[in-house]
Amino acid sequence: MSKQVLVLPGDGIGPEIVAQARKVLDKINAQFQLGLQFEEGLLGGAAIDAFGVPLDEATLARAAAADAILMGSVGGPKWDQLGRAIRPEQGLLKLRSSLKLFANLRPAILYPQLADASTLKRDVVSGLDLLIVRELTGGIYFGEPRGIRTLPDGEREGYNTYKYSESEIERIGRNAFEMAMKRGKRLCSVDKANVLEVTVLWREVMDRLAPEFPDVELTHMYVDNAAMQLVKAPKQFDVIVTGNMFGDILSDAAAMLTGSIGMLPSASLDKNRRGLFEPCHGSAPDIAGQDVANPLATILSAAMMLRYSLDQEDAAKAIERAVSAVLDQGLRTGDIMSEGMQRVGTEAMGDAVVAAL
Repeated sequence: MSKQVLVLPGDGIGPEIVAQARKVLDKINAQFQLGLQFEEGLLGGAAIDAFGVPLDEATLARAAAADAILMGSVGGPKWDQLGRAIRPEQGLLKLRSSLKLFANLRPAILYPQLADASTLKRDVVSGLDLLIVRELTGGIYFGEPRGIRTLPDGEREGYNTYKYSESEIERIGRNAFEMAMKRGKRLCSVDKANVLEVTVLWREVMDRLAPEFPDVELTHMYVDNAAMQLVKAPKQFDVIVTGNMFGDILSDAAAMLTGSIGMLPSASLDKNRRGLFEPCHGSAPDIAGQDVANPLATILSAAMMLRYSLDQEDAAKAIERAVSAVLDQGLRTGDIMSEGMQRVGTEAMGDAVVAAL
């Protein structure tokens, strides 16, 4: 039975890095006879240019019908002056919320070949393998009311609403516990319960879930301490679960532990593990079209797509082994370059992964 994959290259370096992931997927599709069928659509700035909106209804319908979605990145200075409602990023937010992609998985794994690419000492990051589970469709990014208003004295005031319901916390919490069961059975829930009532509730729900997973050790940590601990002793973490805003920040901090955000894939899943797969980095318009972007995060996102949404674990592992083999060969894009290695461009890196397969 064939599987439908919608490919959304997006903006900036998106088309370049997605093209490399497609080459890898085409190879793995033939090798493992997966029956994957691909179609492309527009998202973000590219969709604004074509349709006047960052996500048109036809593309949204195709996304809803697909078995999985592979995305590049969206945004860029070309569209920065547009109103918030039609900025490129709003297309991505609409896609996540419309498809109920509430669970964002962001692994931070340090490939041993890249230990010296991290800005932290080798002994601090060697062996790093953690997973951040971020709630993606609630919290302050979606809370209402929100806006900018003028007060009676004429001063302008910006405001946003940070809220989570028990059911929203419970579903992401249960997801994180399940992920921890498959890993090191340690779950750290990150909140700011000493200041924010919404995270008091968050902590209560996590504690309520814990007896359902007696083999998992649950701990709690305030977000400011968690940020410090990620830099001080990152290997203490196995799985971190947190809300939308805190997860956004902490996952980017964790990315740099691995040497480059260009190495980090991500998955955004619904309750049935159908989802959107994308690199953690942005559209990097300053280097777009120069054949210098690192495509490995996107290629590894394709591996996550095979694992989580398409149930093809062997194919996923094959891609991950190929990436490791390419790093063993000493091939590096500029963001992970170190002395004695061979610098290659975006396309050459993609070709190398295909060859390693």
